[in-house]
Amino acid sequence: MLKSMTGFGKNTVSLPGKTVTIELKSLNSKQLDLNIKLPPLFREKEPEIRSLIAKKLERGKIELTGTIDYADSELPTSINRSLVEGYYKELKDIAYDLGEENADVLSVIMKLPEVMKPSREVFSEEEWELVSSCLSQAISGLDAFRIHEGEQLMTDFKARINSINGLLLNLDEFEETRNTNFREKLRLAVSEFTANNTLDSNRFEQEIIYYLEKLDITEEKVRLLKHLTYFLDTLHESEANGRKLSFVTQEIGREINTIGSKANDANIQRVVVQMKDELEKIKEQLANIL
Repeated sequence: MLKSMTGFGKNTVSLPGKTVTIELKSLNSKQLDLNIKLPPLFREKEPEIRSLIAKKLERGKIELTGTIDYADSELPTSINRSLVEGYYKELKDIAYDLGEENADVLSVIMKLPEVMKPSREVFSEEEWELVSSCLSQAISGLDAFRIHEGEQLMTDFKARINSINGLLLNLDEFEETRNTNFREKLRLAVSEFTANNTLDSNRFEQEIIYYLEKLDITEEKVRLLKHLTYFLDTLHESEANGRKLSFVTQEIGREINTIGSKANDANIQRVVVQMKDELEKIKEQLANIL
């Protein structure tokens, strides 16, 4: 199955007094590059979260953001009342001694360390089951997004591979014309250096065959066709196949380059350039395939 590495998934779950939202974004990367932004409440669950993402999403530059929205009746923190009362008494005395009886002592106290403390540090077992399910659904949403993008890329790949295949078929006619022209050109060049008709026709034909064999691209065309077919077959494999497709693409490029080096013909070179153009577009898209 072809999957893009670009994706997005989001899910929300309601818990007593709060709502948890998990959002996942994914871009292309050769390895798994995971960036997690979570509230402190998730801290002890981060290893489990990383493991789940690595297992299901495999590769990509993935950013996970978790947010918690608390209901008015259940704040995420509570006030350390005894500490506030102690600060208030001490600061009021200092303000009185300095002649600043009207100073807003309370606003200063609320900014001091340890005044606000978390009312709850971990999820309960029941809450985590719900949050874990929420995370799994967000991951599934991102995976579905990847599959949809992969289907669109598959259509594009098929079109470009078929285009290269069509260009490959055009080479037969150009190759035949090139060989005929080469024979005549060589025959004309030799005739200019012979003052009479004593040219050994058998030897001449052997020389032509030798040079034509050096220019022959039959093997390259056969191998290129096999690679194109294998590429299309690989598109339909069940597992992630981006790396395999990249390897096949390298082989396709190697055969096209060899054909170009043997071309010795403007029409064949033109076809090779068109093939390379299609292949480069495939390579660009493959960088985003899982």
